Amino acid sequence: MQQEPLITTYLEMHSKDHLRPKRADSPFYVREKMERDWRFNRNLYLRVGEQWDWLDKRSWTDDQWKEYATAPELRTFAGYCQDVLAGYYELRQDGEGGIEIAYFGLLPEWIGRGLGGALLTSAIETAWGMEPNPSRVWVHTCNCDHPQALANYQARGLVVYKVEEQP
Repeated sequence: MQQEPLITTYLEMHSKDHLRPKRADSPFYVREKMERDWRFNRNLYLRVGEQWDWLDKRSWTDDQWKEYATAPELRTFAGYCQDVLAGYYELRQDGEGGIEIAYFGLLPEWIGRGLGGALLTSAIETAWGMEPNPSRVWVHTCNCDHPQALANYQARGLVVYKVEEQP
């Protein structure tokens, strides 16, 4: 049986004016994790990414997670619906003047409730508000992510600039 190739799609936005926001119908808010806690990042990466086979950091040691989650260029945000953790995103300054939405997703029990667009809107708005002002906001997704991930990114105004296929 032949395995499907991995297709990675890169998207970007060069102006905050291109954002097409979506708001949640239910009480929803996002808060930055001001106290850096690598366990929080690891836990959400594992819980959100489990169903999408996120593998790149699954085997990391505690020390690798500590180094990653406490890096000065990374900021972590958590989304809450009715005061219950629903998802998260990480924003990373990329060293080239841009902000990468490094990880983004909802916990399994919150998928399908109309929160993905609101969480992504928050990520993009927050990225554009960071200092120094970014030259772009970007993200990548692949065909292993949620089936609506690419459509959500495009609906918010991100534009495809590169597609890679690996066997």
